[in-house]
Amino acid sequence: MKVLRSLNLRGWLLVGTAACGVVLAGAVATFGSSASAGASLEERKLPMKFGWVACEPNCRGWVSAVGIITADTPKDFDDFARGRQLGGATVVLDSSGGSVNDAITLGRRFRNLGLLTTVGITQQSGGGQGARPAVASEAYCESMCVFLLLAGKKRYVPEAAHVRVHQIWMGDRADDAKAASYSAQDLMIVERDIGRLAKYTFDMGGAGDLLSLALNVPPWEDLHELDAAELKLTNLVTTDLVADVLPHVDVMAPALAELAPKTQARFGEEQAQPAKSTKTAEAVVPTGTVAAPAAAPQK
Repeated sequence: MKVLRSLNLRGWLLVGTAACGVVLAGAVATFGSSASAGASLEERKLPMKFGWVACEPNCRGWVSAVGIITADTPKDFDDFARGRQLGGATVVLDSSGGSVNDAITLGRRFRNLGLLTTVGITQQSGGGQGARPAVASEAYCESMCVFLLLAGKKRYVPEAAHVRVHQIWMGDRADDAKAASYSAQDLMIVERDIGRLAKYTFDMGGAGDLLSLALNVPPWEDLHELDAAELKLTNLVTTDLVADVLPHVDVMAPALAELAPKTQARFGEEQAQPAKSTKTAEAVVPTGTVAAPAAAPQK
């Protein structure tokens, strides 16, 4: 795939997650659309796509952002935003992370537009008069997605959402990070991108605690899921009211139904690609098993 080849041109990964096996039981139970839920899980493994969700006259609508942040994502967002009045709109995120530098670029676009952010998956109910979209709260925002969340002028995280962080690392060596070798150039690139991420974090109003929590989790450990206290400590959450970011929108908690097992997978596992030169930090999730083929740059 052309997209996968272009992603591999950026071989550094801010070690992030591609946890893609969570079924949104609440959404499925409500709409009876398990096929649709499965499709949304697959979308999280693909490059990020943006969509406008209209719900007039009940509400203004919002931007759905699903997938991995790649080198093309900032331009894709610019193309999506062209001709739209997005100022002050809400972005609903469901992402496993991606390219560090491109996430920073995209996050600054969000802030310049005064966008609001939250975590969730857009669910479309069946047709018919009075039907309108809703947001399922059982969703994931991992790795560099967390820093996109931080870009919102106002930020809300539903109780059922999962916000998870970890370290910057070389993605082509994340599966066996302890055994891999590293050059002085490698260390320079990682430290440079940590510096960029730190400046961005403070520019967005985030706390140093966010960087501290992320940079304390090495790639051979599970990602750290931020609890309610940590979401506030890091300044990721600025409001406890969903109406501050999604007024007049149904936000659905997951039903008490069985969830599919949570899995960790690399973007691009299905189609192996050769490792390329390292240029910027990005993120993928270490599998903790037999080393997978080199993944596309992600966080």
